[in-house]
Amino acid sequence: MNKKVLGLIMFTVFVSFLGTGIVLADTLDGCKINNLTRLPTTLNCPLTDGVCMYSAGDCGMCCLLNGVYNITDWVFVLLMAISSLMIIWGAVMFTTSSGDPEKTGKARQLIIFAAVGIAVALFSRAIPPAVKMIIGV
Repeated sequence: MNKKVLGLIMFTVFVSFLGTGIVLADTLDGCKINNLTRLPTTLNCPLTDGVCMYSAGDCGMCCLLNGVYNITDWVFVLLMAISSLMIIWGAVMFTTSSGDPEKTGKARQLIIFAAVGIAVALFSRAIPPAVKMIIGV
């Protein structure tokens, strides 16, 4: 598939999801907080049945940080799973290459990409503290 067409499709999907989130966010009165212990104690996040109402306290900041934590948790899990599978597949390619330099090079490249994926996954764990520092909580 042409790279421009693939890029256009990915951009359209991204904008569609972003637009849906913006439309749905306007109709919501609050957000569900999954883990209150990760949020700073300096924020006032009053919960009613696990939902922080936007009209109360610092609920907007609580919801923002909760969303950042949820997204980075999912990114971490998915990247670690994919990277682990890539390392296993690279090892299988190495053992079945029979000394063929082309196959060995592809296996080595796959394992390097997996290592980069693990580095990005670990970096995703540093995003929530950075967001906390930026917003000053």
